[in-house]
Amino acid sequence: MLSKVVCVTMPGMAPFEFGVICEVFGIDRGAHGGPAFDFHVTAAEPGPVRTKLGFDIVVTEDLSAAADADLVAIPAYQEGTSIHPEILRVVREAEARGAWVLSVCSGAFVLGAAGILDGRRSTTHWMYTEALALAYPKTEVDPDVLFVEDRRVVTGAGTAAGIDAALHIVRKELGAAAANIIARRMVVPPQRDGGQSQFIQAPVTDCRSDSFAAVTEWMLHNLDQELTVDSLARQSLMSPRTFARRFRAELGTTPTAWLNRQRLLRAQQLLEETSRSLEEVAADTGFGAAAVMRHHFVKVLQTTPTAYRRTFGGSRVR
Repeated sequence: MLSKVVCVTMPGMAPFEFGVICEVFGIDRGAHGGPAFDFHVTAAEPGPVRTKLGFDIVVTEDLSAAADADLVAIPAYQEGTSIHPEILRVVREAEARGAWVLSVCSGAFVLGAAGILDGRRSTTHWMYTEALALAYPKTEVDPDVLFVEDRRVVTGAGTAAGIDAALHIVRKELGAAAANIIARRMVVPPQRDGGQSQFIQAPVTDCRSDSFAAVTEWMLHNLDQELTVDSLARQSLMSPRTFARRFRAELGTTPTAWLNRQRLLRAQQLLEETSRSLEEVAADTGFGAAAVMRHHFVKVLQTTPTAYRRTFGGSRVR
């Protein structure tokens, strides 16, 4: 079970990505029913650590704290920064004992230098995917996703995708309810659809216009209904073709894929927090039948609803 989390800092690290790791794992959410991790910030050489923006963060703990960590997290760092050999040792040892290893953005290069991406899929910021593939040809780099998990090694894509990657680990270890509590406090979606390819060489836009904020909220309140593109288009006062095109452009996925993801998240919540039968959960979430719901669980979560309830049902989060 995820308990002890160690963030490894290094000169030239990016403050935002460092802050993502601290925000997800470093704050006690117990008062709100969420998790409280044993969180440590470490450095190969404790003391002032200069960030890529030129200010220092004072780190008091050395890398010995990572010896029994359940998760070792590496934030992004400035290109060209030399990697201390003790950091590479810590990453290798964490992977060898079966602990989680997380990198955010360019932090993937530390994992590559440690050799733990060999034979694994990975990702990083879209600006660096080609460089990662060239530097470490034994890893299969996916440039289009927000994060990749491959046998407990999680690589996050650019910058804010570190939130998605970190919440994914929380969700896998503690369940959807724990991830949702953290996401709600951070005012971010508990799970985003689409990949980082939607951000490449594109202007920054609000991914949810007023019209789509309204219709997606309506969809969430009507997941148990048959929601077709035609009916959603009518709700949005658009033609079906225009609705489907604009939905994908603004939310990075199709209406059907978005609905299936939200239905899956709702089903996870019901399996964790209620004793409803699988058929009832399937009906309440719009899957219609337990067999259909099972198909989506296996496809996306690599587990069955029954196994998920066995793992996360009841009060797993204190």
